[in-house]
Amino acid sequence: MSKPSILVVDDDESIRSYLSVLLSSRGYAVMTVASADEALVHLAAAESLPALVLLDLVMPGMGGLELLESLKQAYPQIPAVILSTIGEIRTVVEAMRRGATDYLTKPFEEEELELAMTGALEKHRLREEVTVLKRRLDQYGEPPDLVSANSQMLRIREIASQVAASDAPVLILGETGVGKEVLARAIHTQSTRRARPFIKVNCAALPHELLESELFGYEKGAFSGAIRDKPGKFELAHKGSILLDEIAEMSPHLQAKLLHVLQDGEFSRLGARQTTRVDARILASTNKSVDKIMSEGTFREDLFFRLAVVKIEIPPLRERREDIPLLAGAFVQRYGNAEGGARELPPELIEAFMRHDWPGNVRELENAVRRYLILPDLEMAVSELMPSRRPIPPKPSADLKQLAHRAADQAEREAVRRVLAETRWNRRQAARRLNISYKALLNKLKKWEAEETGESMPAAEKAGRQSS
Repeated sequence: MSKPSILVVDDDESIRSYLSVLLSSRGYAVMTVASADEALVHLAAAESLPALVLLDLVMPGMGGLELLESLKQAYPQIPAVILSTIGEIRTVVEAMRRGATDYLTKPFEEEELELAMTGALEKHRLREEVTVLKRRLDQYGEPPDLVSANSQMLRIREIASQVAASDAPVLILGETGVGKEVLARAIHTQSTRRARPFIKVNCAALPHELLESELFGYEKGAFSGAIRDKPGKFELAHKGSILLDEIAEMSPHLQAKLLHVLQDGEFSRLGARQTTRVDARILASTNKSVDKIMSEGTFREDLFFRLAVVKIEIPPLRERREDIPLLAGAFVQRYGNAEGGARELPPELIEAFMRHDWPGNVRELENAVRRYLILPDLEMAVSELMPSRRPIPPKPSADLKQLAHRAADQAEREAVRRVLAETRWNRRQAARRLNISYKALLNKLKKWEAEETGESMPAAEKAGRQSS
């Protein structure tokens, strides 16, 4: 991937030529101009703005300080680094007050320039991330995955807001797809670390030996192929937050090393002789039973108690069905325009959503909504949810013939219901597809309706029977 573009503003031709050659050799796209006026003309006509401006202070016409003031007003998103022969403290302070990100005195070393540019671009990137995050929060109000009318989920959101203000570790429990990562990000974005990185590591995605180097990094020569130093995820999350997803998959060796990080805030890279201190808030999640893995000895109790300063368990979607319409509506708002298909969900689909057990939880619901928005085929959308409907098990009986009869009857009911759903409750068409007479189908439906005293008939089926 190419590096960002740089605009150099300096009246000294030799400086412009030097910076153009130097920065181009390092992969930057460089544009040079000889005055502040030329810089403003270039910026006004540019199709894309530069990622960084390098400028001199003393130039004919408009000086560097005046240009800084104009940049701050017209292009506040572009960071600027001063390159000047003036090293007076008063001038430096004034330049920083007017919006300069850094200040270098000529002559400067190449390493100084690279460091100043890297710092300015990093600050710019973080500001952009915060801007995007605020825009998303303004658009959605809150992450769609956390929209809820369920009292337990509302309490979880309240707890997340309260713990966000602290640096305490949080252990998030719940089935796959319930929104553990979403909750972790919500905690991070409400914390004082929101402008710093949020780093996620899936502990189940890498072999144990690779996971260690991924988390803690390594020194050059630590092993074959380590040709340079590599910082780990903990270092990248410094001053921010790190989510250790599926932490139950972590090996005992890494659990011990993580415990050391939690206790002392330091660790050693692979092959390092010294320790590295880190300030990263640790969030962890798992879909496994913590009591079970601790009793089996695969997860350290002392690590659990260090992580679970705050423990939050997210209930599965099937236990908070009142959230299904709200979540579906939020996903329509999120994806409706982008997917280019449907803009709303029909009531029949919402009703099918309410009957579904959602073994994949919120993530499965999100995928179902997106699929319908792309391919708005109601029959297909409903039929894809049908296989998860669980048949009512027969009551225990020693009569094998009776058991067989009940199983066959249940299979027949499911087959008839599936065909009726596919034909939108056109009973004549369903009878032809089932290869039975129309009267036989009516008799079966009347019989089953009379027997279903303990099972309320879905509203869509009743409406379909009445209208066909």
